[in-house]
Amino acid sequence: MIETLGIRWIELLAQTISFSLVLFVLWKLAYKPVFTMLETRREKIASGLANAEKIKAQLAQTEVDRHKALAEAGELANKIIAEARAAASRVTEQETQKAIAAAEMIIAKAREASAQERAAVLVELKREVGRLVVQTTLTVTGKVLTADDQRRLAEETQKQIA
Repeated sequence: MIETLGIRWIELLAQTISFSLVLFVLWKLAYKPVFTMLETRREKIASGLANAEKIKAQLAQTEVDRHKALAEAGELANKIIAEARAAASRVTEQETQKAIAAAEMIIAKAREASAQERAAVLVELKREVGRLVVQTTLTVTGKVLTADDQRRLAEETQKQIA
């Protein structure tokens, strides 16, 4: 029955051996290196995708950290501004108090100087009035007054003016 199919055992065996050798050579020299290379590329791609996901997660975390740092910096800036305003207010108040004290001291010194000047003018006025009284008396009476008379008359005039 095998002969009716037309199978020649020797040729079949030779073709099977030949096919097996070609298959073995192709497997060793072509398919195995190609499969190894494909597996290596598959691993690199998987590793790259995993790294991309990791980088994406790190980027998202960095973005969250950046927003958090910006918010903290804003709060700190607001706090510093508030402290600066309070310090400026205190300094302004202190400087105002110093200016008021200086103004009061200037006014007090001016009053004191005015009082001293007034006293000096009054003394000078009394002296001048005394001199005028002596001169008027001298002119009216026509009498020559001695130095003692002039001094006594000036003292009496000053007492009456005071």
